[in-house]
Amino acid sequence: MTDKSCPITPGVPDLSTIETVSLNPENTPQNYQKAMVIAKEQAEQRFEEYMLISWYDRDRDFESPPNTTEKPDDGPKDGYIHYGLNHGAKLKVDIENGRFVFFFTPIEW
Repeated sequence: MTDKSCPITPGVPDLSTIETVSLNPENTPQNYQKAMVIAKEQAEQRFEEYMLISWYDRDRDFESPPNTTEKPDDGPKDGYIHYGLNHGAKLKVDIENGRFVFFFTPIEW
């Protein structure tokens, strides 16, 4: 009989392979769009070209790609984290302790 268990390990995702930048700006971003500007500035400092892989907006409790968290509503959203890690993210920008989180990867030609 073959093992049909899920290969994804439950628990905290391993972020040891990516750079994490935690920011608490003096002028707090009013919304996702303002936070995105801040996050892109961080990506531009590190990569010549980059792509946003995934993100989370706690104010609206929205993750992208949408519906990547496969948990009941009572659990924290973390699908965007797994998605980013599994799609080559090399940079995590965390603004205001998880209020806005962005995962980026460099584009190499």
